Amino acid sequence: MKELLSQKKIPFTDKNVREDAGALNELRKMGYNSVPVTIIDGQRIHGFDKAAIEKALAAA
Repeated sequence: MKELLSQKKIPFTDKNVREDAGALNELRKMGYNSVPVTIIDGQRIHGFDKAAIEKALAAA
């Protein structure tokens, strides 16, 4: 995920749920128990779905 966004020169915020309890709580409040979860312009994408990510980026 980070590599894809970096290659496209898209800024992002990386949250590590293993090291940051607040990030883990945020993940759980969204209804997820696993990562990655990518949020693009309010759209949540669970897992590494390159097509969905690129579609969301194009629409943002």
